[in-house]
Amino acid sequence: MCDQKQFLSGLNKLGLSLTPQQTESILLYCQELRKWSKRINLIARHTSPTDIVEKHFLDSLTLVPVIQQYGLSLEQGRGGNNKISKISLLDIGTGAGFPGLVLATAQPQLSVTLVEPRQKRVSFLRHIIRTLGLSNVQVTDQRIEPGQGWDGTEFTFITSRAVAAADIFLPMIEGMTTAKTVVIMMNAGDEQQRMDQRVTGWQCLEERKFFLPFSQHPRTLTLLQKVG
Repeated sequence: MCDQKQFLSGLNKLGLSLTPQQTESILLYCQELRKWSKRINLIARHTSPTDIVEKHFLDSLTLVPVIQQYGLSLEQGRGGNNKISKISLLDIGTGAGFPGLVLATAQPQLSVTLVEPRQKRVSFLRHIIRTLGLSNVQVTDQRIEPGQGWDGTEFTFITSRAVAAADIFLPMIEGMTTAKTVVIMMNAGDEQQRMDQRVTGWQCLEERKFFLPFSQHPRTLTLLQKVG
């Protein structure tokens, strides 16, 4: 199993906390990831146990304050005409479940949809969902096309862990967003979000810059919303 003391230390350094059951679930997830990675390509080979904990699990959990802040604001401001019925997150190109499946484990009130086209990774994701007994997450292997909608579902959050630059990613998900949807772009802190003249109709709500707790590698969360 992954190092519990190290994981809890990282949580503390990031100012985050989980219940004992949530911690146990994430450590089991980590253990299964290491086991499956010996057979299929889930993460970079020879990734150290410390890097797995920090750069995959803790990095994913840095979205928790965003979800709590903006999700709570939506709940408090919800009116009868708001079509978003619950706090939901769409994670495109989730890979081995980062950040969406980690967030589903840590935030049971969050409804999560994982998009991953590679079948071996889909099998892993479904295995983790069954193993942890998660009822708030679903997986799809469909590919996202520019301008595509999503069966009438309107998501509270849409995220991507460095799937594509903003000028490529935002047009791709535009058909899935409303004026209330918060798009969370995750990047290494030294990567610049390319919001050039070809990207119109979006506003930056804020940028959250921080450092991972052990390596001190920089990270940036860019929060965007459709104008109007």
